[in-house]
Amino acid sequence: MPTLSELCTRRDALTAQRSSGVARVSYDGKAVDYRSVAEIDRAIEALDREIAAAEGRKLIRHVRITTAKGL
Repeated sequence: MPTLSELCTRRDALTAQRSSGVARVSYDGKAVDYRSVAEIDRAIEALDREIAAAEGRKLIRHVRITTAKGL
């Protein structure tokens, strides 16, 4: 099982890669190729869950939907 610092390093690499638009991430001498931004987002979310579990907390996401009739 990776340590908390390793998980954070991986997440930082993915976040930097996502903002740069490059489809290849390298960390600790390992390289991973991603096909799309959505795949990178899923990997970041998975790492967020692992980091939360390592810290002993739950990852809770809220979605609020607001609508109006436009009258």
